[in-house]
Amino acid sequence: MADAADLVEAVSFEVRRDDLRATRFVREAIDPQAVAAAGKALLAIDHFALTANNITYAAFGEQMAYWNFFPAGEGHGRIPVWGFADVVASGVEDLPVGERIYGYFPMASHVLVEPVRVSARRFVDGAEYRKGLPAVYNSYERVATDPGYRSEREADQMILKPLVLTSFLIADFLDDNAFFGARQVLVVSASSKTSLGLALCLRRLAKPGLSVIGLTSKGNRAFVEATGLYDRVVTYDAIASLDAEVPTAYVDMAGSAELITAMHGHFGDRIVHACRVGGTHWQDLAGRLDLPGARPKFFFAPDQIAKRHGDWGPGGLEERFAGAWEDILASARCWMTVRRAKGEAAVADAYRQTLEGLVAPDTGLVLSLR
Repeated sequence: MADAADLVEAVSFEVRRDDLRATRFVREAIDPQAVAAAGKALLAIDHFALTANNITYAAFGEQMAYWNFFPAGEGHGRIPVWGFADVVASGVEDLPVGERIYGYFPMASHVLVEPVRVSARRFVDGAEYRKGLPAVYNSYERVATDPGYRSEREADQMILKPLVLTSFLIADFLDDNAFFGARQVLVVSASSKTSLGLALCLRRLAKPGLSVIGLTSKGNRAFVEATGLYDRVVTYDAIASLDAEVPTAYVDMAGSAELITAMHGHFGDRIVHACRVGGTHWQDLAGRLDLPGARPKFFFAPDQIAKRHGDWGPGGLEERFAGAWEDILASARCWMTVRRAKGEAAVADAYRQTLEGLVAPDTGLVLSLR
C-alpha cells in the first residue's frame, strides 16, 4: 500500500440529477502505483471547456445516457466535458507517463481509464461501465501524433470542435435528405456556438433558394446579426412575422416547449422537419407534444458519423470536416473571446453562470480543477 504522501487527491464536480442547481465537490485518494499495477492509466485533466452544450448533456443525462460515462454518487451526476489531460500513471504498454491526451472527461482534476485498442493515434476507454456507449465519446486522441494539433489552439479545440462537428453533421444530414423539401431553416438559440457553426456550414453548402434564419432573444439579437452568418435574424417574440406558407425545417438548440409550440402553431403542416439537438432552455424542456407538422426528432451525431464512415470510407468524414473547421476558426476569431478560470470556486461559479444563461455568447470558458 502506498504512503499517504504518494496518493493523488482527485477532485470531481457533481450535480444533483433532479436539481441541476444543487452541486458539490467530491474528493477521492488514488494510488498511482495501484493504477499501474492494474494495467490502467490515470489522467490529470489540465483544462476543459464549459459551454451550453454541457448543460444539454445534463438536461438529457437520463434520456440519452450521458450520466453513464462517469459514475457518481447516488442521485448525482458528473457532467461530461471536452478537454486536455496528461498521463500521470500508466500500466499500459505504449502509453507512457507524460503523454498529452484530448478527449471526453468529467469536470474533475483526474480520471481513471482502462485503455484498450491502443494505436499510434488514439486509444479507447474499455472500462466495463462504458461498454455500449457511443464509440466517438470513448475514443481518446494522442496529440503527439495528431497532425492537426496545435498547442496554441487548445482552447479553440476544446470550446468549438465538438460543437461545430455537430454543426457540420447536422448540415450534412439536412443536405443528405434534400432538406426534407424545406425552403428555409430556422435555427433556434441562434447565438449558441453550435448554431453559429451550423449557420456557417449551411452557408458553405450554398443551396439556391434556401434561407437560414436565426431565432434568438432580444438581448442577443445585435450579437447574432453582427456575426453575419444568417440570412435574417428574428427574435422569439416575432416568430409570427415569418411567412407561414414557406416549407420550413428547424434545428432546435433550446428545447423550449413554449418555442416549439409557437413554431408548430404558426407554420402548422409547413413544418417539414423538426430537429431537436440541445436543451439550453433546460427549465422549460419539451416532452412529447401533440403538434401539427413533422414530429420533433432528436439528432444524434454518432448516428450520422457512422453513416458517413460507411458512405465515405476511412478518413472521408475527417477530410470533409477539415475545411469547415478552418472556416469556423477564422470566423470565431472575429466574435469569440476565451475566458479562463481555475479552482473549485471559479468552476462552480462558471457552471452556475452557464446553467442560468448568464455567459455572454461571445465568451468561451476554459476551466481547470488542478
